[in-house]
Amino acid sequence: MSLAHKKSAIPAAEERRRFQRVKVHLLGRYMLPDRREFPCQVVNMSPGGLALLAPGIGNVGDRVIAYLDHIGRVEGKITRIIDNGFAMTIAATARKRDKLAAQLTWLANRDILNLPEDRRHDRVVPRNPIAVITLEDGTRMTCRIIDLSLSGSAVAAEHRPPLQSLVLLGRVQARVVRNLEEGFAMEFIHEQLAETLEESVTAR
Repeated sequence: MSLAHKKSAIPAAEERRRFQRVKVHLLGRYMLPDRREFPCQVVNMSPGGLALLAPGIGNVGDRVIAYLDHIGRVEGKITRIIDNGFAMTIAATARKRDKLAAQLTWLANRDILNLPEDRRHDRVVPRNPIAVITLEDGTRMTCRIIDLSLSGSAVAAEHRPPLQSLVLLGRVQARVVRNLEEGFAMEFIHEQLAETLEESVTAR
C-alpha cells in the first residue's frame, strides 16, 4: 500500500484527532462562498481545524476563508454545524501547521498565565462609520469603519498602509496588523473607553 493511499484512507474523525485542540478566545472575520462576511469568535482550535461562534452559517462542505486575530488568514471547509456556529478544517502545508501549533501554544500559555488579552471585546458597527485615517507621513484618507472594539478596528479603504505602521483613526493611535479584502485591520496602541470610543475614532 502506498503512502499516499494510506493517507487518503484516514477517516475524518481520526484525522481530526491527530491534532489536539486548545480553548482560545480569538475574534476575527470570515467569508462564505457567496462572499458574505461576518464577525466571529473562535472557541477552540488546532493546527487542523477550529470551531467558531458565527452569525452566518453555511452548509457542510462550504469553503470558508477566515482572518483571525493573532493567527492571520486560514481557509478550509465546514465539517459540521454546532450551536450558534460551525466547525471547519484548516487547509495548510506542514510548515504552516507547525507555525499554527507554535502560535496556539503561545496563546494557550498566555491564557494560563493570565497575560493581557487585547481583543476580548465586543465589536460594534458605529452609528457614523465614516472616519479619517492619518498615515505616518501625514497623509489623510477617508475610510469606512467595518467594525470597532475597545482595542481595534477593521476599516474599508482604497489604500492599505504597510503592516506594523502607525496610523491615527480619528485621534486614536493604532498599528496596522492585517490586510483585509476591502481594507485593513488595526490594533489600538491603548485600550479605549466605551463612553468616548465612537467620538474619538470619528474625530476630524
